[in-house]
Amino acid sequence: MASEKKMDAVVATPRTGTFNKNHARRVRVQGLIPAVVYGAGKESVAVTVDPRVITKILYSDAGHNTIFDLTIEGAGVTKAMIVDWQNEPIKGNLLHIDLKRIAMDKTMRVSVTVQLTGVPTGVKNSGGILSQVLHEVEIECLPSDIPGHIDVDVTNLEINGSIHIADLPHSDKIKYQGDEDALVAHVTVLREEAAVEPVAGPAEPEVAKKGKVDAAAAAPVAGDKGKK
Repeated sequence: MASEKKMDAVVATPRTGTFNKNHARRVRVQGLIPAVVYGAGKESVAVTVDPRVITKILYSDAGHNTIFDLTIEGAGVTKAMIVDWQNEPIKGNLLHIDLKRIAMDKTMRVSVTVQLTGVPTGVKNSGGILSQVLHEVEIECLPSDIPGHIDVDVTNLEINGSIHIADLPHSDKIKYQGDEDALVAHVTVLREEAAVEPVAGPAEPEVAKKGKVDAAAAAPVAGDKGKK
């Protein structure tokens, strides 16, 4: 489930003035980051938030799918989630985030991480390789039913065995949006590369050889000059 109860509430302070690069820089100097709050049929609001609280949410079990309390000064409390964020390319510091107000009584679509558990018997006993094709799946559910991740046990997978979306845990609370036949993971045979005998380097072109021979033949031999 989405774990908003375990997360600290996010406090947002409305921003005013001209929102340009200098404004964003001043916000960051204060130890905050600029953000925008939108959704739920209400107007967008430019705010500032504490990047430490946002980072804690992003690295939580549910990650950006976490539903948390957002307190906007002067506007009360609402449920929200992180829908987009930007990081500084070198140090990785948060630069900006987008927050969306969430209506807890309406279903929504989110992407959830698929985690494989166990060691397939085809890997353990037959030397196969486990390959995960889908690392995330899209689901539709109520905000309170968003799982932190979807676990699937691959212990019984033999060589050439596979897991599809249809094999993932299903319930009446979530609905998978992808094709039920879509491949999530499979165990394949480790194929050894056939030994290839070394091939001798390419022979010198015949024309080159001929050229060398002709050149040698054309060269005058010492003592031949003047002979008839």
